[in-house]
Amino acid sequence: MATATATSNLQQPTLLVASRKKSIRLTLWPLVAATFFMVSGGTYGTEDIVHGAGYGKAILILLLTPLLWSLPTAFMIGELSSALPHEGGYYAWVRRALGNFWGFQEAWLSLVASIFDMAIYPTLFVAYLTRIFPWFQENYRGVLVALSVVVVCALLNIAGVKVVSTTSLWLFFLLSAPFVAVCMIAPFKIGALANAITKPTTSNVDILGGLLICMWNYMGWDNASTIATEVERPQRTYPRAMLWAVVIVALSYILPFAAMWLTGLPASAWETGAWADVAGFMGGPILRIALVAGGMMSGFGMFNALVMSYSRLPLAMAQDGMLPSWFGKLHPRTRAPWVAISVLAVGWGLALNLGFERLVTLDIMLYGGSLVLEFVALLWLRVREPDLPRPFRVPGGLFGAVAVGIAPTLLLGFAVVRSQHESVLGMSSLLFGLLLIGAGVVAYFVNYAVKPAGWTQPEPKPELAA
Repeated sequence: MATATATSNLQQPTLLVASRKKSIRLTLWPLVAATFFMVSGGTYGTEDIVHGAGYGKAILILLLTPLLWSLPTAFMIGELSSALPHEGGYYAWVRRALGNFWGFQEAWLSLVASIFDMAIYPTLFVAYLTRIFPWFQENYRGVLVALSVVVVCALLNIAGVKVVSTTSLWLFFLLSAPFVAVCMIAPFKIGALANAITKPTTSNVDILGGLLICMWNYMGWDNASTIATEVERPQRTYPRAMLWAVVIVALSYILPFAAMWLTGLPASAWETGAWADVAGFMGGPILRIALVAGGMMSGFGMFNALVMSYSRLPLAMAQDGMLPSWFGKLHPRTRAPWVAISVLAVGWGLALNLGFERLVTLDIMLYGGSLVLEFVALLWLRVREPDLPRPFRVPGGLFGAVAVGIAPTLLLGFAVVRSQHESVLGMSSLLFGLLLIGAGVVAYFVNYAVKPAGWTQPEPKPELAA
């Protein structure tokens, strides 16, 4: 990681590989579908927001959060991904703007956060599967099913981004169908569920906890940036995909709850997983089974799309000489980073049975650290490289580049303060998160001590095709 080599490489244009086959390029709507699963995966997981805040405030939170949290992030990603359509996305932006150290920290925070995130989605798949087939709860059958999800998603990703994005597009339509049915039935059941007998809930989420859950359900917009060299006309496609995805995700959260508000179902009936019972009230066993199946698709689709995103980080780092070159090996036909996918899949598979609790504030804290670095990179590149071609720009000049990061940073500060009230391994989530962040600093200097000149010479960055 020699400074002179890295600096000269950072100054070269970060551009697309002209030789990529057109057949593996993503177009607008497959990219929107993949982004949908990297961020959301559907209405599942938002139930506690209504429980904690009530219908009116929950819908207001679900409406305002994308304006203050998602839209500024989408603007930032739109500018940086159109200016620097690079393998590794946000890692490449931060490395170019702030140097090797901060680029390494950006990748570290994302990959460490993935340990807590990625074990959740196969587990979610199994949780919904057992609602239909309780047999899978016995012994280690659920773990084996979860491992199967990991293996199948790894194989789909090795098959290439086109397979992953097309799968995401079809899964989006399939899992959305039950919620469309709920919205269509609701006007015929106005007030009908006011006295519905529901299972006692165990949720103790308050309105502030609901806000954190909402932030968690609206984060991950930058994940799609890591596959920039595999997107058709990224300078045009990324900004449009981000804006469309923000709208679709927000509507997928708001409309089903607005529909259920009409039915009179008490807000206290909601907790994680309650949609299955609600669907039974609305459309009987068929709709219930369809919505449970949608939950399985949601878990599968989120894991599948995020494998595609996270696997590009080791690939980009290997190309920059910051990891051993074998992380950069590509499949000869699909050009997928099969070694990175395989190594990460093994790590996520090992984490499945560790019993990690999904700590929303810890996820937000780790993700938030990387997001702040991206906003700093946006601002610093505006100052240091004002002539960098930017097909899409955050409006408002330099002031706009500063202002767009204010609301997300304030929300992240709130999440950090709140994290003192949760604990993991006998310590506060805040302390645990700080230890993980500190470990990234140690890892960088250990990596530098082992290979001061880098593991390999950084690969030259090719220029854009006309």
